[in-house]
Amino acid sequence: MIVAFSVTPLGVGEDVGAHVAEAVRVVRESGLPNRTDAMFTSIEGEWDEVMDVVKRAVAAVEARAPRVSVVLKADIRPGVTDGLTRKVETVERHLAEQ
Repeated sequence: MIVAFSVTPLGVGEDVGAHVAEAVRVVRESGLPNRTDAMFTSIEGEWDEVMDVVKRAVAAVEARAPRVSVVLKADIRPGVTDGLTRKVETVERHLAEQ
């Protein structure tokens, strides 16, 4: 599965980069395939391992903020691996055909 999620600390002011970095650090240290962009961090793996990483990433932010908001989207497709790369490659291939 691939999970794209965003963790936002609330009640800490406008500059939240350091808080978000703690969540991203947890994801990167997990060893699972992942990508971070301006809006979401995506992580790929089995259900239990991915959700464990999301939970730990939220806890890392929660330790520094009085309130946390989480947005999560999941693509559950058993048997598919390297979806983070293959999904983008498919779109790029279609774009190149035009």
